[in-house]
Amino acid sequence: MMDNLDHLLDAASPLLAQVDHVLSTIGAPEGHPVWQELRRVRLLPGDAARAVGALDPEAILEAVPELRADADAYAAVADALPLPGAWEGEAAEAYEVKRHHTAAHLSGGPDSLGHRVRATADLAGELAAWMARSRGDLAAILAATLISAEAVTLTTSSPAHLSPIEEARLAADLAAPLLRTVADGYDRGEFLIDEAAALQTTVIP
Repeated sequence: MMDNLDHLLDAASPLLAQVDHVLSTIGAPEGHPVWQELRRVRLLPGDAARAVGALDPEAILEAVPELRADADAYAAVADALPLPGAWEGEAAEAYEVKRHHTAAHLSGGPDSLGHRVRATADLAGELAAWMARSRGDLAAILAATLISAEAVTLTTSSPAHLSPIEEARLAADLAAPLLRTVADGYDRGEFLIDEAAALQTTVIP
């Protein structure tokens, strides 16, 4: 289902293409803030906007219930491992050590499979919230960009009425806040991506 950002990206596509073209052929004024944002994002505005537009929080949220169910299943299996009962002796003791180890591996401490799966579910929820916020922030800046004086001037003026310097300034003025919004969003999500990389699946030895 299309949301506000999807519609705004469609509406802004010609403007973003023009801004990208000006920045890639003419450049931006020396010392303009857009240079800092270009270094942060390493993408032209159109590509940066489309990258955020490709974020799909709903797809991640769909996996959360299944992950939590898997964590509950690990806990249930750990609880269901049978006790030695009337079994005695060294074999019973060895079995109990193995049972305890297996139960702890399935569900228990921070290294257990159940804990890791729950942590993955929590992380998925946080990632989805980050994606939704990033999309919303970009939608807001795109809406403001489309009705800005700079956008009107750049898209309605004939080439004869704008010098290359003026074109470059207008494109840079439009690009800077958009790129800043994208960069700020990815800065907020960077620690979540680090958490995702840290989640490793362990295997019972």
